[in-house]
Amino acid sequence: MSGDTIKTFLITGVSSGLGRAFAIGALKAGHRVIGTVRRRGDADAFAACAPGRAYPLELDVTDYDAIPAAVAKAAEQAAPVEILVNNAGYGHEGILEESSMDDLQRQFAANVFGPVAMIKAVLPSMRGRRKGHIINVTSMGGFITMPGISFYCGSKFALEGISEALGKELAGFGIHVTALAPGQFRTDWAGRSMDRAPRSLADYDAVMDPIRAGRQAKSGHQPGDPAKAAQALLALVEAPNPPVRLFLGDDALGLVGQKLDAMRTEIANWDDVSRSTSFAT
Repeated sequence: MSGDTIKTFLITGVSSGLGRAFAIGALKAGHRVIGTVRRRGDADAFAACAPGRAYPLELDVTDYDAIPAAVAKAAEQAAPVEILVNNAGYGHEGILEESSMDDLQRQFAANVFGPVAMIKAVLPSMRGRRKGHIINVTSMGGFITMPGISFYCGSKFALEGISEALGKELAGFGIHVTALAPGQFRTDWAGRSMDRAPRSLADYDAVMDPIRAGRQAKSGHQPGDPAKAAQALLALVEAPNPPVRLFLGDDALGLVGQKLDAMRTEIANWDDVSRSTSFAT
């Protein structure tokens, strides 16, 4: 790979899951990767993946005040960030009524506020150079919803909206923004990485018990291959006109299609009421 085609990625959460797959895929393709980790041992392991091209950055994305200086220092050590992949985050599982406001704040801190802080840290450089690509890893749960993960879906819906609006703000600067929305991939998202609210209200047993049991049973057997997701990411960053939103996985496409069909039907059924609210002309 020539110097002109080597890109510098900043990927959050490279210790495991899709973040690690994205980082390994980019390194194997010859790129430089700054990868955030939260533990020294993970930093050493990441640096060993590709000495001279893998740059670990010890950073918690919810430590907003630390982000600007940490990102600036990493860019000095590696190179200006051309591609930001906001991957770090986690899932909160729990019926809304059984989940606390602290649960909600932590979910949004990791899945929304942290990514926005990372974006704000890289934008001045990208804007100055009039190029860059911001990829926010959302979820099919940022468009479809399922009971028992309302806080998670809310956080991903929020990041989807921010991504779409941000893309319009940055369109004149040569900076692309894509919401990358995976379906179910074979990571630890539904296993040890998931935060689960304790059950307390028997009224929700019929809804929540099968969902929780099913999700735990499927953990480790999801259909999506993280290595193939990494290849999709590489194709995305090479595209001259990348999409505003890219879903990954047959399951994501199927469920999104079902929701779009249901939305069209519901909108048509309520068309008269929707149009009844304007002043008469």
